[in-house]
Amino acid sequence: MKMLKYSFGLLASALMLLSSCRDFVEPNIPYTDFDTGAYLRTIARTSTTFNFFDLQNSKFALTLEAVDAEDGNTVETVEIYVRHRRLIPGVGLDFTPADGDNLVTTLQKSDFAPNSESRFLRVSFEISALDAIQAVGLTPADIEGADVFEFRLVLNDRFGRSFTNTSVNNNVAGAPFYASPFQYDVSVICPSDLGGTYEFEQSNMESIYGSCAGTITGTTTWTPVSSTPGAYTVTDGTFGFWDCYGDSWGSGNVRISDACGTLSMSGADKYGASYSMTVVSADADNLVFQWLNSDGETGLVTVKSNDGKPWPQLR
Repeated sequence: MKMLKYSFGLLASALMLLSSCRDFVEPNIPYTDFDTGAYLRTIARTSTTFNFFDLQNSKFALTLEAVDAEDGNTVETVEIYVRHRRLIPGVGLDFTPADGDNLVTTLQKSDFAPNSESRFLRVSFEISALDAIQAVGLTPADIEGADVFEFRLVLNDRFGRSFTNTSVNNNVAGAPFYASPFQYDVSVICPSDLGGTYEFEQSNMESIYGSCAGTITGTTTWTPVSSTPGAYTVTDGTFGFWDCYGDSWGSGNVRISDACGTLSMSGADKYGASYSMTVVSADADNLVFQWLNSDGETGLVTVKSNDGKPWPQLR
């Protein structure tokens, strides 16, 4: 019996030791070709929109944390590229430059510094809207509301390896622990006032994980994101669908963004699945859209406007 207790104690101690190991990069999660890799955890999205009416003072700004087996010390440079994207109705997406993207700035190893919150090196940076516009070969007069600037990061380490958005899977890009998409979409937005609590109806729900026949109703609250004008967190990215078939929304983080009347959905749920939306119709009383996540779950939602506050022109 003593030997059994002793063996159990050794096992418990070993498990505690393993659970307290250093937060090194799991080799088979972000990358499959290396024993260890590096990624850039998003700590703060200080500014991720450009104000169409104030491009002169708009900026893209982030705080990133370099995570690797040496607490960020393998990072040599982080190149930041940009391209301009516009949705042309009836035609599709138009990119500038047409192929690839252009370098707008490069962060050096010396830009990363220790911080008081973690052992990993961090960097904060900002890129002005005017610099981004110039980098893609346009002028402020060429910019329209709902345009998007795609910023892509390339992390280069001292071993000669490079990591970017094509290196990571959906979990690393969207899950809260990693939060390392290596690409950030910065929308050109106009003033927006969509915050509030609204009644909704949902139908046409589909999921491989559960079913919910007919129509469900409820309320959804859209809370303005103070650091990102035109962006709103929603209380439940499935609009009650998960609750209906036996799951719960929990710690998901999904946003609806209003870019000069063009709505989009972004963010991820607690399982790391990403979200998008397509507006079906919109008038003063009803906003109808189809939401979809990367697990294939979907639903058709009608959100009703509140008394005295009709929906603006949305699409």
